[in-house]
Amino acid sequence: MRKRKGHLERIDREKLLRSVTSCCQELSGVEPDRIITKVLSSLQDGTSTTELTKLLIQTAASLTAEEPDYSQLATRLLLTSIHKEVANQKILSFLDSITMAYESGLLHERMLTRAREYASVFEETIRDCPPSPFDYIGLQTIYDRYLLRHPTEHHVVETPSYFWMRIAVALSRSTEEALQLFHLFASLEYLPSSPTLFNAGTRHEQLSSCFLLDSPEDSLESIYQRYTEIALLSKFSGGIGIAYHRVRAQGSRIESTNGRSSGIIPWLKTLDSSVAAVNQGGRRKGACCVYLEPWHMDIDDFLELRDNTGDEARRTHNLHIAHWIPDLFMKRVEEDQLWSLFDPKTVPHFPDLYGESFKQAYEAAEQAGLAVKTVKARQLYGRMMRMLAQTGNGWMNFKDTCNRTCNQTAKPGRVLHSSNLCTEILEVTSSGEVAVCNLGSINLGRHTKQNSQGHIVLDEDKLRYTITTAVRQLNRVIDLTFYPIPTASASNQRWRPIGLGWMGLHDLFLQMRLPFDSPEAQELSTHIAEEIYFHALSTSCDLAEQEGAHPAFSETRAAQGKLQFDSWGVQPKNMDRWIQLKQRIQTVGLRNSLLIAIAPTATISSIAGCSECIEPRVSNLFKRETLSGDFLQMNRYLVEALKSLNLWNKSIRHQIKAADGSIQSIEEIPAATRKLFRTAWELPMRPLIDMAAARGAFIDQSQSLNLFMESPTLDQLSSMYMYAWKKGIKTTYYLRSRPATRIAKTTVEGALKTGVQALGIRNGNSSHSPTACALENPETCEACQ
Repeated sequence: MRKRKGHLERIDREKLLRSVTSCCQELSGVEPDRIITKVLSSLQDGTSTTELTKLLIQTAASLTAEEPDYSQLATRLLLTSIHKEVANQKILSFLDSITMAYESGLLHERMLTRAREYASVFEETIRDCPPSPFDYIGLQTIYDRYLLRHPTEHHVVETPSYFWMRIAVALSRSTEEALQLFHLFASLEYLPSSPTLFNAGTRHEQLSSCFLLDSPEDSLESIYQRYTEIALLSKFSGGIGIAYHRVRAQGSRIESTNGRSSGIIPWLKTLDSSVAAVNQGGRRKGACCVYLEPWHMDIDDFLELRDNTGDEARRTHNLHIAHWIPDLFMKRVEEDQLWSLFDPKTVPHFPDLYGESFKQAYEAAEQAGLAVKTVKARQLYGRMMRMLAQTGNGWMNFKDTCNRTCNQTAKPGRVLHSSNLCTEILEVTSSGEVAVCNLGSINLGRHTKQNSQGHIVLDEDKLRYTITTAVRQLNRVIDLTFYPIPTASASNQRWRPIGLGWMGLHDLFLQMRLPFDSPEAQELSTHIAEEIYFHALSTSCDLAEQEGAHPAFSETRAAQGKLQFDSWGVQPKNMDRWIQLKQRIQTVGLRNSLLIAIAPTATISSIAGCSECIEPRVSNLFKRETLSGDFLQMNRYLVEALKSLNLWNKSIRHQIKAADGSIQSIEEIPAATRKLFRTAWELPMRPLIDMAAARGAFIDQSQSLNLFMESPTLDQLSSMYMYAWKKGIKTTYYLRSRPATRIAKTTVEGALKTGVQALGIRNGNSSHSPTACALENPETCEACQ
């Protein structure tokens, strides 16, 4: 083996075994000798110390699907390796780490000042805090993507504990607040979003996740200004949502040249290239979602942007696309009526109207003969469903519901024109306001306790503390973050919105042994949403008393005594506390106009080792990909359950792997266990939509709602999205599917030619088990049950 100083040395098997064994405390399922044997059998002469360490880690990780304890061994081995890498650079304390990072040009000077001033307090806190409860994928993700690295040597200059402390210090006003945040981060009970983790304390502290831009005006100057703004926002890790409702359609006359417009597609093609070119701080590709209302004459071309066939000059493979749908369109689909398409040049007021005002303006434009083309509403809706089935893209978002329920739209002229990249943010935009949101997520799986009967229950006190601390941190980000463009700063300071969400919901259900689609699970989900909304509002009210209400408070629905659940016609439990809170809000105001948004959490849930946001797990067996290699990981809750039943054996593991992580066909496993561990593909979608709607009354922004359908047909999708609209869902995200869709088996006309009785899906159970949801027979629809 080649040592770090370059000389060769014979590998001492017993020394290596002792090193691995020292990391195996309380890991009863691990066999250290087995790891050593596998590693030594694959070594070659001249293997470096670093390569040997990586091989040990990879070998342990490769056995995770067989025994989850191996994930902990891989984690401990990697953590030991990280500590050695940092120590080899003579970094022996948090202050050393901050000093090295500052001198390397990575950190802001204020970080060094604070680290020096409170060095002993920070160091003592880090020393007394147990290591973060990472699983292997979480720690590997932190190591690969988040820890600061020397700009030329590329070694990491901070341990995970130093990383958490750096983020906590950067986001706090006081030492006490820094220590509170440190413990929340280090325990993985709450995590801010990736841009905050990437950039906190650095020389360019762009900490915000989401930016929303109104459509450019119908001019070259405005369109190119938007390109520049998007590039600057994307450069510093921001995800983009932009409307394109105002740009004239193909064939529209250009008065200055007497020519004809090429429509929005060439402009979106340019935007597509720009997004791909400007990556996010070198860490991940830029990302942008374009929104279009379905009355725009270019809607047909818009629906083909993500196709893998056709003219590449009219395809945008880097952009996501979404629909911004008025109620009028859905009603015309339901009633099988015609739908008119317009050139924005002739109806420039449409994007700024919603609800009854939009309906009146739209019908007036039809009567005035301004429509360029008329189509069957169901035919267009069918094309939307086809795109979803084929690409998962073309997300369905309901403009009127979003605007009616938003706290920011109380006054005329305040309008939502789109959502964001991931469809959970709803904030007003205009030519002078680029909406911004700062995100963080509570890990519900780490907010449980055992009650006096020995049952796992939600730890309400702990949750309340986390909510309060998180809201204060997210509010602080508004003042700390670097704004790449002035219109973003103006908007964020005026409205001060934040987006507190949660992850690990399915983990919580599994700990409490609640099937995801059970009434008890829905009741708990709604209760959690109500508690988070209540305590977030209370904390924002406290902040308003201390620092003043946000400048636009008088223009909000909250100032009128209306909160989110009022827009839904829902009465919370314990209404007395809500009445008292409303009175207090009207007296002192709120520091933040918006508070709750459930983001996808794809990366931070991997760090925290929990299920993503509000979603059911997609499998009980996961293929994890890291920069160090791929490996399989089994649902640890399932392993625990099978061990308790004495069913965790080679035969069962083989059957789970053969079924791609499903246990539904394994008869040896009791039915109750199989029901508990159904995956997203095995759960009906209607309870998922019902759960989202029930919690929606306490979410003042929105939620990234993925829907899952193994082999979607147009019938199923048509019913499912109509059902979501009728339930009051504001926004939806990806349609997830697995095999090649059976879309060719159902024509658009066949799916939509019948009456839409099915769209008012009732709660009865069918005795049939059809593979498709027939619109003409609502009770056989299983897509949403």
